Amino acid sequence: MTANSSTSPKRPAIIINPAKPVDIDVRALAAKHCSENGWGDPIWLETTKEDPGVGQAKEALKQGADVVIAAGGDGTVRCVAEVLSGGDVPMGLLPFGTGNLLARNLGMDVTDFDGAMAGALAGTERKIDVVRAVRDDPDKEQVFLVMAGVGYDATIMADTNEDLKDKVGWLAYVDAGIRNLPGKPVKATIILDGKTVVHRGVRSVMVGNCGKVQGGLEIFPDAKMDDGLLDVAVLAPRGKFGWFSVVAGMIGKGRGKDTSVEYYQGKTVEVTLEHNDDYQLDGDHEGDGKHVLMTIEPGALTIRM
Repeated sequence: MTANSSTSPKRPAIIINPAKPVDIDVRALAAKHCSENGWGDPIWLETTKEDPGVGQAKEALKQGADVVIAAGGDGTVRCVAEVLSGGDVPMGLLPFGTGNLLARNLGMDVTDFDGAMAGALAGTERKIDVVRAVRDDPDKEQVFLVMAGVGYDATIMADTNEDLKDKVGWLAYVDAGIRNLPGKPVKATIILDGKTVVHRGVRSVMVGNCGKVQGGLEIFPDAKMDDGLLDVAVLAPRGKFGWFSVVAGMIGKGRGKDTSVEYYQGKTVEVTLEHNDDYQLDGDHEGDGKHVLMTIEPGALTIRM
């Protein structure tokens, strides 16, 4: 039976981003799977521009949801996870976004909505790590599940053409990446588990909980979402052909002597930049900043799939 009461059926909450166009009838899909698995009617909550999921996830818990399903992109997933992490209620995923990075890293087929819905209600549970990111402004404590970054990678997110993204998906990020290849490095100090590991000019500092990003590209070759470790990649191309060295370093997983790409692992990472630069969490541009402290919270979120 259920935590709600000894007689009433379990209820899912579905937090849906109405701005994500999908060519399926989500309500019919949910009704079918709830009926087949003996669940009650879903609690439907829509995200808004002002509240992209945090308030809705709190409301879902208040209404006694037995699973909270994030139906949207990585931004919706991240907001729901922010509320559920550290608790007992599992999160399900209906991947309706452009990147669907968490779903892909979990090995989900992001085109199989039937399978995703069935998994959220009756699948197996696994615990994954969550990363807490705190910026200088104390109100800016957020979590992420896949990857955060300052510098070039965040500039790509800021400069991606939304119309193009709707038409060609993740290839729109490639367009923004090429347009922003020229640029100046920023002096960065990176402290990993209390020890300074980098103090030099860089173009990008990326911190990952999972390995894969857009187009199946693996940024962090050793990342596992349940190993209790953060993976850090520092990109510092030099000269006209510097980006070729970055690509070569990524293919070689940073094992050469070239410092265009360097990899680190640890439980906490503190990044301080000489001046403000772009900042992103799980593919969403979050403005700019010059200081962030990130800490891993092992096994803090339960995923059902």
